[in-house]
Amino acid sequence: MKIVKFITIFLVIIFTTIIIFFYEEDIPKDVVDAKYANHASQFLDLGKDGLIHYRDQGDRRAQVIVLLHGSNASLHTWEPWVEQLSNSYRLISLDFPAHGLTGAVPSGEYSTASYLSVVERILDNLSVDTFVIAGNSMGGGIAWRFALKHPEKVEALVLVAASGLSIWRTIDAETAKNRFEEAASAQNSILAFRLLGMPWFRAIGAKLDPYYLIIQGLKSAYNYSEVVDDDLVMRYYNLHLRDGTRTATLSRFSQPRIQRSFNLSQISAPTLLMWGEQDPLNSMQVARRFEESIPNTRTAYYADVGHVPMEEIPKRSADDLQLFLSSVSGSRLIRNQSAMSPMSKDL
Repeated sequence: MKIVKFITIFLVIIFTTIIIFFYEEDIPKDVVDAKYANHASQFLDLGKDGLIHYRDQGDRRAQVIVLLHGSNASLHTWEPWVEQLSNSYRLISLDFPAHGLTGAVPSGEYSTASYLSVVERILDNLSVDTFVIAGNSMGGGIAWRFALKHPEKVEALVLVAASGLSIWRTIDAETAKNRFEEAASAQNSILAFRLLGMPWFRAIGAKLDPYYLIIQGLKSAYNYSEVVDDDLVMRYYNLHLRDGTRTATLSRFSQPRIQRSFNLSQISAPTLLMWGEQDPLNSMQVARRFEESIPNTRTAYYADVGHVPMEEIPKRSADDLQLFLSSVSGSRLIRNQSAMSPMSKDL
């Protein structure tokens, strides 16, 4: 009993010390919003599901591309593409709950299903019926789910280092316990994701300064690209410290993951896979699985790129996207695959 008591006291002292030395207060929402909203920023009130920040940019008469960001990111990750593509496309992006300028929501609901619903409601509000849908990482997982649920709406699917099926996350299907083990096994693993998978960290994480975790995570995710500068680091830092977001993030990672099976062969939309070969989160093995699973795919793989091609190589990746869309387009995108001319697997 004395040993148990000693260990308990020791752990309490350790955790208290960590909180004292690494404590950081939240930043008021209005301060963060003033810095990271712009002239294109709009907000849709979804009641208990939050005040959703979104942007509707580019040519309103042109082909619509919906852009979905990844976990712990924000719609700002797509701005390099907006700069490249806004003269030729209408670009709709949004911040998911627990992210960006949307942040925490009253319902406390941060599931995949709730994110899918947010996308549906944003597009319904904008009266957008058909579109190209593109997603990075977690957003890619939302995008392919949307394509399965609403095939009549999706003219083309673009998966940028997208999350795949739950079973793909495991290193070894018999021994892996959760989705963080795959990241932990990578040479450049992102420490923040590993810690978010640990209950003890989630118990104190809402009060800790995430600055050094953010730097390590960004350098790894972006494959040590020069685009990881002070502005990028501070954007992630300030958005993460926005009042309520840390608590929402911890809640999001604490929610149970519902394991569902999906038949990706039922995706009818032409699909482009865009992947950095140095991705520490969703490896090339995930990309190959998508290739094997989705019938009508083309690929754009990048040798020295990490998890975020649209920011690491914005012009090259945007050019590849336009090449893909032009290859599956007439006056409108061709939906009947039997009528499509054969496409190369590689751009």
